[in-house]
Amino acid sequence: MSYVPEPQEIQRSWHVVDAEGVTLGKLATRVAMILQGKNKPTYTPFMDTGDFVVVINSDKARLSGKKMSDRIYRRYTGWMGGLRTRTTEEVLARHPTEAVELAIRRMMPKTVLGRKMMKKLKVYPSTASFDGEKHPHKAQQPQPLTI
Repeated sequence: MSYVPEPQEIQRSWHVVDAEGVTLGKLATRVAMILQGKNKPTYTPFMDTGDFVVVINSDKARLSGKKMSDRIYRRYTGWMGGLRTRTTEEVLARHPTEAVELAIRRMMPKTVLGRKMMKKLKVYPSTASFDGEKHPHKAQQPQPLTI
């Protein structure tokens, strides 16, 4: 018989990740694993046992090769001929956190549970400053996570 944790038994902690100079794919896989709780011995596939993750300096994540100009982000509006494409440079110029959020979201389960897990992710660019702080979650005392 397998162990299934009760909802009140799940211990959630906070982690902070500095994305400056970290490869985007390695960052996304590690953060997705923590959000799902796969790093814990109490991991259960049908329950949310993951932790909260705060990513700072998201616009300074590193991409290898020519991915800044060659990677295409596609979105469909729903209208005929409504395919919209943007490069990574354009995405980072307009929304500095979107590239990191999309990379992590695409590694999460595509279910209601996956969307619930994504709510535990907080992403902030390097330009965001909350009274001299890099993020507004100091009260939760997040533990630094190295990648």
